[in-house]
Order: sequence, then C-alpha cells, then structure tokens
Amino acid sequence: MSESTAGLRRQIDSATDLQSVVRTMKALAASSIGQYEKSVRALADYYRTVELGLGACFRSAGPAALRPRGQVSAAARGVGAVVFGSDQGLVGRFNDAVADHASSALAELPGTPQVWAVGERVHARLMDAGVAPVGRFEVPTSVEGITALIGQILVQSQSRGTHDTGSELHLYYNSPVQRASYASVSQQLLPLNDDWRRAHAERPWPGQNLPQLIGGGETLGALIREYLFVSLFRACAESLASENASRLAAMERADRNIDERLGTLRGDFHRLRQNGIDEELFEVVAGFEALIRS
Repeated sequence: MSESTAGLRRQIDSATDLQSVVRTMKALAASSIGQYEKSVRALADYYRTVELGLGACFRSAGPAALRPRGQVSAAARGVGAVVFGSDQGLVGRFNDAVADHASSALAELPGTPQVWAVGERVHARLMDAGVAPVGRFEVPTSVEGITALIGQILVQSQSRGTHDTGSELHLYYNSPVQRASYASVSQQLLPLNDDWRRAHAERPWPGQNLPQLIGGGETLGALIREYLFVSLFRACAESLASENASRLAAMERADRNIDERLGTLRGDFHRLRQNGIDEELFEVVAGFEALIRS
C-alpha cells in the first residue's frame, strides 16, 4: 500500500514539474510573438518607402522600361528558393506544413531549383520530401539576429546566380493568421515582372513635388537590393512569429493534458490513501471487538 501511494506521489511531483516547464515555455513563446510582430509592423513604413522609390525609378525611366522584355528560357535562368522553418521542436506541424507547401510549389517550377533551408528541422522535412537543399542556415533567436541571417542568404543566393536578369527567387514561410495560428504562404521576389513594375510606376506620389532620379541604374539597383532585404527580413520575422504561435498552441494543449493527468493522479492518490485509512480503522475496530469478546 505504501509503495503504491509513494509511486503516485512521484508521478504527481513529476507531472507538476513538467507543467511548470510547459508554463514557462508558454510565457516565453507569448513574449517572443510580441517582439517579432512588432518588428513586422516597424518594417511596414520602410517597405512602403522602398516601393515608392522603385515606383519613382520606373516612372522616370519612361515607357521603354515598362515594355515587355525578352523572355529568358527556363534552362537559361536560375531559380532559387528560401524555405523558412525552425531549429527547435515542440512546434506541432509547423515544419511539416511549410515543407509540404514548398515541395508542392517547387515541383511546378522549371528546371531544378536551388533551395536554401532556414532551420534544421525544415531541412530534414525537405529531404524527406525529395528536395535536397544546397544550403542550410540557423534560425535566429532574436530580432537582432535576423539582419545577419538575411545578409548570408543574399550573399549565397547572389553567388549562385539567382539575382541575375530573368532569374527567379521564391520565398516559402508560415505567416501569422491569428495570435495562435498561421498559414503557409509563398512570395516571388524576382524577377520584377512587367505588371509589378507598371503598378508601382502608376502609384501616386504622396507629396506635391515629384522626386528627381539621381544615379540612374545605380539608384535602381540599390533600391532593388533594399527591396530584397526588407522582403526577406519580413518573411523571416513572420516565420518566427508563427513558430512561437505554434509553440504557444502546443504548450497550451500540453498544459491542458497535464492538468487532466494531474486530476486523475490526485484522485487515485486520495482514493488509495482513503482506502488505506479505512483498512487501518477496520483493523482497529476488529481488534477492539475481539478484546471485548475475550
């Protein structure tokens, strides 16, 4: 009897310790979501400024820059893709969802795309799906680490020709839908197609004085690099926010399961202890009655 109650007590203590860890991870995930969502909001104004600058460049270049350009054959153009996932676990189907989405989309692209995986776990999921990434990056653990990661991605992708004229660059990542939910999305950054150029050239300037273009192609190139940087930064920040949202949801489910388990264990413990008390009382009463009869 004592061994059974002791065993239940150990299980209760272990479950209680595990629940404290789960609740700590819930708090960390909730706070992390806030910082990444804040960084995405902070990028909005800068992203709009870059788009206005690109529109001014396209508008200044005139109609010739907006006419359809010669098509580059699928075999001649490079195709690159970046898939954002996670290094750590306890995130539910976070990596499975983005890997499935990316592998399906990559299968429809021409040739053999060069894929970079951000995160060890999504790298493994892509390998399982038959996609062999040419590189893998570690997931940053804070907003401050995103800038260095984006720099590495841009250097490697440019060195493999995915920034050349006519080349394609795609992003696949999970984007927050609600505070504890996300959806797998894709975005094509390159090439800047004619419809995209025309839409930005026709966008009205927010002020009365139109800007003057200085530097020509150099200015346009610098703005395109900023466009790539801010787009990659935003995708990474949204992926990190989604990762922590998925972890928060997983920890909430674990917390509920532990609560249910603790309720069962405590009920069993109290019943077992009460049965032991009852048996001891019965033995005392039986002994007392035996003394009286003797």
